[in-house]
Amino acid sequence: MPNRVCLVHYHEIGLKGKNRSTFENQLVTNLHRALRGYDLGDIKRVSGHILVTSASGRVSDEMADAISRVPGVARVSLAYLCGLDQSEYCAAAVRSLSEAGEFGSFKVHARRSATNYELHTLDINRIVGSVLCDAFPDKRVEMHNPDVIVYVLVVQGSVYVYASSLVGVGGLPVGTAGKVVTLLSSGFDSPVATWMVGRRGAICVPVHFSGRPMTADTSEWLCQDIVEALAPSGTIGRLYVVPFGERQREISLAVPQSLRIIMYRRVMFAVSERIARIEGAKALVTGESLGQVASQTLDNMAVVNEMVSMPVLRPLCGSDKQEIMRRAQQIGTHELSSRSVEDCCTLFMPRRPETHARLEAVHAAWDSFDHESMIEDLVEHVEYRDFDQCPSYRAPKRWKRHHRELGPAI
Repeated sequence: MPNRVCLVHYHEIGLKGKNRSTFENQLVTNLHRALRGYDLGDIKRVSGHILVTSASGRVSDEMADAISRVPGVARVSLAYLCGLDQSEYCAAAVRSLSEAGEFGSFKVHARRSATNYELHTLDINRIVGSVLCDAFPDKRVEMHNPDVIVYVLVVQGSVYVYASSLVGVGGLPVGTAGKVVTLLSSGFDSPVATWMVGRRGAICVPVHFSGRPMTADTSEWLCQDIVEALAPSGTIGRLYVVPFGERQREISLAVPQSLRIIMYRRVMFAVSERIARIEGAKALVTGESLGQVASQTLDNMAVVNEMVSMPVLRPLCGSDKQEIMRRAQQIGTHELSSRSVEDCCTLFMPRRPETHARLEAVHAAWDSFDHESMIEDLVEHVEYRDFDQCPSYRAPKRWKRHHRELGPAI
């Protein structure tokens, strides 16, 4: 019986020019990380694809599913690896079609990446199609819109035969687009925003602002669980936690009630940018969606953006809540984000928050407390926890304050 392998297809990487091999090599590295708990044989590049084999000679459906969750993967095909013998790859075609589930019609699509094989693709289509017609006499051949396509790929002296594929997440391999710092809460939006930027190749370093000591540290545990739920994407290497509750209390006593949220966010952005500079990150990422809540109007975004000089990416800016929640279900964070916990987002909230802040009023409120020493102190007391997810992540040497041991999942 021929070996069962995974043939990994990519789309955007294939459009790259002279640096294409850099993206392919990074994807191979990320796949090694994603599959380290499986019976992995080898991962290598083969003519526009990446080949994943198992030590046992037969990759599992679970391994294929893990591959499909890695950014940069467009599709994963469970294929049979055969020699150039016609009887071998025809038998593999019969087996592949029998594993394709219910179908009424099929066709054969052959392709070869080298011309040193004597059979033309039309000949391969005819030979394999004839065998399949004999094996499945009650099924019809349909050249347009068949239920199943049996692919026969002749690549570097081998033949890959498959009829089923899993759709991958697409995008680019993590580690090919630099590093970003993301503002991560335990809600729906920011985990999705983090995943979306990671899917574009960025290494994500989340920063969570906790309500501790004014609230319990439950949100920190939940953010840890969210980071672990994002592990299949391999986007995160470290989670920073900033105890912010006491500083929120100070702000709430010093500024007009309507401007509290804006002051909180200005401090958060300033602290996050300091962390980003130390990390070598090039941008901040938030889960803001235009008009979704009071702090996410254009006026309020503008007065918060004023605090930082680096780009602020808002990948969810044009998405509504239902779209975000569907994406959260897809990436595995929906159930976690559905849990109600106290965090800094619910602490000292105003009854009537400002929705269209005026710059002069914001500046007056900002100058009413010692924001610079507050930012310095928050940065100095940052805690962190490392996660072994992202092979491209390199930690800075500055911080030594590990997060205390987090509790079990809630």
